[in-house]
Amino acid sequence: MFKPEHYYLGDWVPHWFPWKDVFLMPVQWHALALGLFASIIAPFGGFFASGFKRAFKIKDFGDSIPGHGGITDRMDCQMVMAVFAYIYHQSFISPHNFSVDAILDQILRNLTYEEQRNLYEQLGEMLGNLCKADKLAACL
Repeated sequence: MFKPEHYYLGDWVPHWFPWKDVFLMPVQWHALALGLFASIIAPFGGFFASGFKRAFKIKDFGDSIPGHGGITDRMDCQMVMAVFAYIYHQSFISPHNFSVDAILDQILRNLTYEEQRNLYEQLGEMLGNLCKADKLAACL
């Protein structure tokens, strides 16, 4: 996550852009995603809060900051950002460890009999090739 990786930008960058190859750390991509969301989408948290208040005929969310409507009115953008950061972390950063039982359960529920048979044959072929390549007597 903190080691630079090579990325080829290809032909989709303009011809005047000087770099076609860049070295970036994966954490920089995550920072870019969070930054874009924070600057483009999260400010609309105020609009969501305003709509919520209008739906329930509430003038503001509190009196803790006179003239500003309370802490919630000041923190609506941060609340939207916190929800996004949690979902982003769970979706893209947090490792997903699946057990063999969970994978087999997905196979049985989502694949047809023909697809299961095809998977069985391909796995057998792959494991057979692995045993031949490693010359492991235990695989036989």
